[in-house]
Amino acid sequence: MKLLIFGGTTEGRILAQRAGELGAEVTVSVATELGAEELAGLDGVRVLTGRLDRPRMEALLPGFDLCVDATHPYAKLATATIRAACESMGTPLLRLLRPASRTEGTIPVSSCRAAAEFLADRPGNVLLATGAKELPAFGTLDKNRLYVRVLPTHEGLSACERLGLPHSHTLALQGPFSQKLNEAMLEQYQIAWLVTKDSGRAGGLGEKLSAARAVGAQTLLVERPPDEGESLETILEKIKECLR
Repeated sequence: MKLLIFGGTTEGRILAQRAGELGAEVTVSVATELGAEELAGLDGVRVLTGRLDRPRMEALLPGFDLCVDATHPYAKLATATIRAACESMGTPLLRLLRPASRTEGTIPVSSCRAAAEFLADRPGNVLLATGAKELPAFGTLDKNRLYVRVLPTHEGLSACERLGLPHSHTLALQGPFSQKLNEAMLEQYQIAWLVTKDSGRAGGLGEKLSAARAVGAQTLLVERPPDEGESLETILEKIKECLR
């Protein structure tokens, strides 16, 4: 059985490893070198690096028995493109869902733009942990009150520079982080507002929320877009059936 997985997520890596152990021939397509690094050390797993548009996805799909979309819960465009490519090529597709977290005590917002509007007339320093692609939504806020945590990549650093962020306010680190490290960052920069996405357990959301509560910061949680799919265990069972 030939399996194609799209994604550089934690659960995508676990799926690739376990599917390979079951006997599937696994290929994983990731958008970035950082995603490829996460897959290092998986024996027998082929890794393709680089962002793919629909035509290139369609060119890749022939020969695969199954495709799994294991991209990030907020990667709406990627999920839509994968679905369209699979439908066009007649390749069976499964969507791997990341379990949502318990988010009591947070302030839900519908988007990063809504978060920026909420913060516009509320004082206090802000830590943005929403990803580099979301930074333009916060462009209207005073840059001196913004601290941004991004991945240590050219893309992340460039996004901070385009925002006009002081270099001392750029925190280029790769998570997930422990509660203690989150607390230290929030205290160091006197953060009153943490803005994050529901990245689930794999993305360290629980540690972020606990840290914010511990230091008295408020959390704005950008809600997930609607999504449908199946759990890791369910998909593995379906792969087992294909291998029988």
